[in-house]
Amino acid sequence: MPAPLVSVITVVYNAELLIERTIRSVSAQKGVTLEHIIMDGASKDGTLAKIQSMMNTAMTVYSEADSGIYDAMNKAMNKASGSFIIFMNAGDEFYDDGALERALSGHENADFIYGNTAVVDEQANVLGDRRLQPPAQLNWRSLQRGMCVSHQSMLVRRSVAEPYNLNYRISADIDWTIRMLKKSDHVVNANGYIAKFLEGGVSSSRRKEGLKERFRIMVKHYGWFTTVFNHAVILMRFVWHRITRSSMT
Repeated sequence: MPAPLVSVITVVYNAELLIERTIRSVSAQKGVTLEHIIMDGASKDGTLAKIQSMMNTAMTVYSEADSGIYDAMNKAMNKASGSFIIFMNAGDEFYDDGALERALSGHENADFIYGNTAVVDEQANVLGDRRLQPPAQLNWRSLQRGMCVSHQSMLVRRSVAEPYNLNYRISADIDWTIRMLKKSDHVVNANGYIAKFLEGGVSSSRRKEGLKERFRIMVKHYGWFTTVFNHAVILMRFVWHRITRSSMT
């Protein structure tokens, strides 16, 4: 079966120091046919000039103001023509140049393909895995206690993909992933790493806002009682982790 067209979507704003590693990583993918859609939010630094200096035939670039990252993702998704979409934003990279080919191999009929994600520092050194790991078989209930799979490591069939809910400003990716898994009849574990991402800091105010938003999302999908119970379990695990770490020092 010929390899399906993959739409790699990159959303960027004022990230001239990060966009190069993402473009190089996407361009290096072997054994796949892809289009690279870059949605720039009218950057005010040298981001657009950097992108234009690296243009290739697979790339299409748009630069316009948006209402935030999820609005930009929706705009780019509407322009995607591939059988699958995957979001690789500024600073994100594929794990290696064969990551997409391995993930798609034999899974061309899947609705949702997922894999592992490695965390890297600013020098692109791998620091390890994300704290939350995807289960052997992912489904929409798997996210009850957190985002166990990242958007950099999931390929979603374009016919399944819906827009992000713009009522959520920080945690819309969790809501989107749950909804896509609910719609997907054929979910496949790629059994390997798909992406690497640079873990950035989050301000305390946005962290609090994000937690409140995530709680509303969880209640919407899983119900109030289940959500409260799962958050209690998460809190107990966090406290136990802190206690055990303290006892080791």
